[in-house]
Amino acid sequence: MSRVGKQPIPIPKGVTVTITKNELKVKGPKGELTQSFNPDITIREEDGHLLVERPTDQRHHRALHGLTRALVNNMVVGVSEGFSKQLNITGVGYRAELKGKDLVLHLGYSHPITMHSSTTLGFEVPDDKRGTVIIVRGIRKDEVGQMAAEIRKKRPPEPYLGKGVAYSDEIIRRKAGKSGKK
Repeated sequence: MSRVGKQPIPIPKGVTVTITKNELKVKGPKGELTQSFNPDITIREEDGHLLVERPTDQRHHRALHGLTRALVNNMVVGVSEGFSKQLNITGVGYRAELKGKDLVLHLGYSHPITMHSSTTLGFEVPDDKRGTVIIVRGIRKDEVGQMAAEIRKKRPPEPYLGKGVAYSDEIIRRKAGKSGKK
């Protein structure tokens, strides 16, 4: 049995789950998410928990079992708590600012770069950090991770001075640079 797939998913207070034929709708304080799943996998609610079950031990059913459970868990956590990724900006003159709900990045190019928010995704730039920290928040884990990756891709950290946009928990391997004449 799948170690991930067999674990029950607790449903927190304030979250409602609607299960139809092969579609799951989860509604909570942060928003609402809908996802359709493979009809072979069964999702059922039992005394405050969601259970994901597979019909056989065939390879494709085993693969779908853990995947479906992880996706359902991410939906429940997303509408109840939400997800966030923090990015740090390093470099002279590099900064971020909010214009309305959109994020404007100044990363040393001749023009500012604008990243647009959506209904399930938002940005936060703490004032006390002077625009060097960006927090991407949302209810969909995949959207938050993708947007953080797209922001990082605009100016990845370079190995000599460490300038650029990096995740807060990312370790940048630094190089020594030129040693000069002796």
